[in-house]
Amino acid sequence: MPQTPPQGPSGGEARAQGLARGLTNYGDAGFSLYLRRSFAKSMGYSGGMLARPVVGIANSASEFNNCHRHFPELIEAVKRGVLAAGGLPLEFPTTSLGEVFLNPTSMMFRNLMAMDVEEMVRAQPMDAVVLVGGCDKTVPAQLMGAASADVPAVQLLAGPMLPTSFRGERLGACTDCRRFWALHRAGKVGGEAIAEIEGNLATTAGTCAVMGTASTMASIAEALGMALPGTAAIPAVHADRLRAAEASGARAVKLARTPVRPSQVITHRSIENALRVLLAVGGSTNAILHLTAIAGRAGVSVDLRRLNELSDSTPVLVDLKPTGQHYMSDLHAAGGLGAVLRELEPLLHLECLTVAGETLGERLAQEAQGGPPWVDRAVVRPFSDPIAPQGGLVALFGSLAPNGAILKRSAADPALFEREGRAVVFRSLEDLAARVDDPALDVEAGDFLVLQNAGPRSGYAMPEAGYLPIPAKLARAGVKDMVRISDARMSGTAYGTIVLHVSPEAAVGGPLALARDGDRILLSVKERTIDLRVGATELAQRRAAWRPPAATPPRGYARLYMQHVLQAEDGCDFDFLRKA
Repeated sequence: MPQTPPQGPSGGEARAQGLARGLTNYGDAGFSLYLRRSFAKSMGYSGGMLARPVVGIANSASEFNNCHRHFPELIEAVKRGVLAAGGLPLEFPTTSLGEVFLNPTSMMFRNLMAMDVEEMVRAQPMDAVVLVGGCDKTVPAQLMGAASADVPAVQLLAGPMLPTSFRGERLGACTDCRRFWALHRAGKVGGEAIAEIEGNLATTAGTCAVMGTASTMASIAEALGMALPGTAAIPAVHADRLRAAEASGARAVKLARTPVRPSQVITHRSIENALRVLLAVGGSTNAILHLTAIAGRAGVSVDLRRLNELSDSTPVLVDLKPTGQHYMSDLHAAGGLGAVLRELEPLLHLECLTVAGETLGERLAQEAQGGPPWVDRAVVRPFSDPIAPQGGLVALFGSLAPNGAILKRSAADPALFEREGRAVVFRSLEDLAARVDDPALDVEAGDFLVLQNAGPRSGYAMPEAGYLPIPAKLARAGVKDMVRISDARMSGTAYGTIVLHVSPEAAVGGPLALARDGDRILLSVKERTIDLRVGATELAQRRAAWRPPAATPPRGYARLYMQHVLQAEDGCDFDFLRKA
C-alpha cells in the first residue's frame, strides 16, 4: 500500500531522511513523525541529533558467539565515527550465529539471520547501515540481507584471532585443533595433552586465525567492495581494527548523504572478482555456497563451470593454513588483501564500484602511488611465482553429481586425484559414528568413504560433516588421507581429498542416494569428473526402492527451511528470497 509522504510537525512535507524514513502508518504522516520523535526524545536525544541522518549498526554479538566478544568496544568505535561525521548512530540487535554453539548446524540458521537483517534494515528508519559481524555464517547472512534490502551498507568484519605460542609452536583455531584431534584418534596424543591443547587453541577475541570460512568471507567482503579497503585481515585485538570501525561509521554517513547501494556494488563482475580472490587465497569451500547465495540476492548466477574456467587461470598466491604455513595476522602484516588484489590486477574487473566511493582500479592506483607497497613474499607470492599455478577449488560433474560437487584441491593430496575406488557407504551421520571406528569395518586405504543424507534437506541441514574421520584402524596404521565424498560441507579450516556439496543431494533422491558398498567410483580432477560406475538397470531398481530419509518437520522455522531450501548450486538460499 503506498504511504503518505512524510511530514513535519507543522504538516509540511519533509525530506525522507533519518527518522522521517518509513513512518509507522497511523493514517496521518505528520502525527507518525511527531510520535516517533517524541518517543526518541524519551531516550535523551536532542532535536538537533534527531535531525541528523541515521546510521543503523547491526550488532550480531551474543554470549553464544565467542568470535564477537570484543563487539562492545568495536561498536563504540563505529558510533564515534558516525557522530564525528555528523550522523546519528542507532545500534540494533540481530540473530547471532555462533558457529560451534548451534544445533544441528549454523548453516540451517544463516537464512533466518539473513531474513532478520533484511527486514530490520528495511523496516527501521536508517539511511545507511554498518553490518558488524565475523563468525562463519554471520557475514554471508548480513550481506544477503543487505543485498535484498538495498539500503547503503558497509560491512565491518570482526577480524581474526591471534595465534598462540605453545611449547615452541604456533597454534590457532581450528586447523590445529583438527590436526591434534587426528593425532589423538590415532593414539599419538593422550587425554591430558589434548585437554591442555584445548585451552591453548583459541585465546583471543576474533574469528579463526587461519584462512577458514570466516577469514575467506572477510576477504570476499573486501573483494566485492562491501568492506572498506584494507580491513579484511586486521586482527580482532589490533588497534587498527578500532580505527577501521571508526572509518566504517564515518563512511556510512557519507553513504547516507550520497548513496552507493549494494545493488551497485554486488554485480556479475564484482562476483567474479570475489571468485578470483577466493581461488587465489586458497579459501574455504563454504564460500562457494555463501557467495552464490549473496549473488542470488542480487540476481546474479554463479556457474560452477565458470568457476572451473576461473580456477584454471587464477594461481594460489597466499601461503596460509590450512593449505600453507601462516596465519591471518601474518597476512595483515604482509600487506593485507590489497597485496593479493594488486597481484591479481590483470585478471580483475577494475571498473567495479566499492562502498568507499571509488572503483577497484582507483583503489589499486592509489595504493601504488609513490612506488609498489612492501609485501612479505613469504606470505603473498608474486603472480609470476605462485604457490600453485591454478586455483584452490574445482567443481566436479558426472553421474554421481549431475549438478556439481566441490573439491578443495589446494588442501588435498594430488596422489589421490586420478583414481577409481571401492565405495564404503555410510547412510547417515549416526551410521558413520557407529561404524567408522569398528575394527570389523571392511575398509582399506584405497577405498572411497561415502556419506549419504547430510545435505540441505537431510534433516541435518548440511553440517560440516564432509571431513569424514579416517577409520581408527587405518589412522593407527599411518593413513592420513583418503578420498571422501558426501553432500555435506566441511569446515574451511579442514584439509584432505574431500568431495563436497554433491548435488542433487541424497535426501532428494540424487544419484548419491543410490550408492552401495562395493560400488566403483571414478574420480578425475584433471577431467573434472566424478562417476558412479553402476549399470543403468541396477540403478533403476535401486531408485524404485528408494524412500526419502527425512520427514518435513511439523512446525516452525525447521518446517520453513525444509520446504524452501535450495540445493548447493543455488547457495542453499530459500527459493522465495532469490531475486529473479
